[in-house]
Amino acid sequence: MTAYRAMPFHLETERLILRPWAGSDAADFSALLSERGKGTPAVDRIRTSIAELLTATATTGIALLPIQRRDEGDFIGYCGLIIGRSTIEEPEIAYEVFQRVQGRGYATEAAGAVLVAAVATGRKRLWSTVGAWNAPSLRVLEKLGFARDHVSTENNGEVVWLTRSLP
Repeated sequence: MTAYRAMPFHLETERLILRPWAGSDAADFSALLSERGKGTPAVDRIRTSIAELLTATATTGIALLPIQRRDEGDFIGYCGLIIGRSTIEEPEIAYEVFQRVQGRGYATEAAGAVLVAAVATGRKRLWSTVGAWNAPSLRVLEKLGFARDHVSTENNGEVVWLTRSLP
């Protein structure tokens, strides 16, 4: 076990609720992933992925959480901390929202709540990795105080690595 506290797994903002995954999120999660243009993942496979996320959360104390709009009650994406290309000591912040709700500040609002949750764990730094083509995501990170660290080239193109120190 690490020296870090577990992050809170229920976060609320003015417009959003971030909460633990439920099996009932599988169809919405599959629809979100299908927007990447690589087909629609089978809902059964997504249920398995959700179970794996919950197991990883129990092990690591960090979580990727579904984002739900407070008033509408609908699933609009996810946001949270992952190990990804980074480490448990300095995890990555990750987020994705449906195209139909992009441009309304939801990713920034959710990621801001996750930043506060990351501070509560006692961590000193977070990372984020974003495709160089993804200007909206890069803007979200800029608003949250992330700074460009370096760029790497992967199979799917250039990846921008950003970092942010935590208080």
